[in-house]
Amino acid sequence: MHKHSDEGREVSLKNNETKQDAGIRTRKAITNILKQHGPADAGTLASMLEITTMAIRQHLYSLQEEALISYREEARPMGRPAKLWELTPLANKLFPDGYADLTVSLIESMKEAFGDAGLERLLEVRNKKQLEHYQNQIPEGKTVQCKLEILADIRTQEGYMAEVKEQEDGGYLLIEKHCPICEAAAVCTGLCQNEMNIFQSILGEQVNIERVEHILAGKSRCVYNITEERASLDDKKRI
Repeated sequence: MHKHSDEGREVSLKNNETKQDAGIRTRKAITNILKQHGPADAGTLASMLEITTMAIRQHLYSLQEEALISYREEARPMGRPAKLWELTPLANKLFPDGYADLTVSLIESMKEAFGDAGLERLLEVRNKKQLEHYQNQIPEGKTVQCKLEILADIRTQEGYMAEVKEQEDGGYLLIEKHCPICEAAAVCTGLCQNEMNIFQSILGEQVNIERVEHILAGKSRCVYNITEERASLDDKKRI
């Protein structure tokens, strides 16, 4: 009798562990979707994960209790406003962070030991190495679109979750949904400016680059609007 009782407890424990594992996987999937696609309501998330809206809401409230997500209300043509769920800054810890604490500590130590001039020199060296790394993988004679596609692939491998979207006006958006150096960039703004300079060097001087969304400014992603100068566009049409 004791044997059957013990076996029953083991089965119950295994079932509970399986449910917990499934819940963790679902919540991880939710955060990944919100990172990749931006704010979404419970119905959209339920449809994407093929589970019930009620089940999704339970996971959303669990994530909200952990302060990993929050919501804002969006008016709809009919019925009550919908809750659009989005990640909070605290959720950055769920994604690659480029050894944030260590990096920040090293930057602060560099400032203390060598001053701003020493830090600038360090950034110049990093900038040069990063540019050389990109140039070795992005052929100079390629089109802007081709360069952007390769650049997005490289940046994704580095943890930026990057993609390129073509615009109706012929321009492009380079979208980075995560910043693995966000903590470091917060204490060293030169990192962000250096990346803009690298993009300019890779894409060419005939390309205009404007950052229209910035994670450090409170946005959920960094977005760069990239347009070719008119002469370059006319040349491309003649080809």
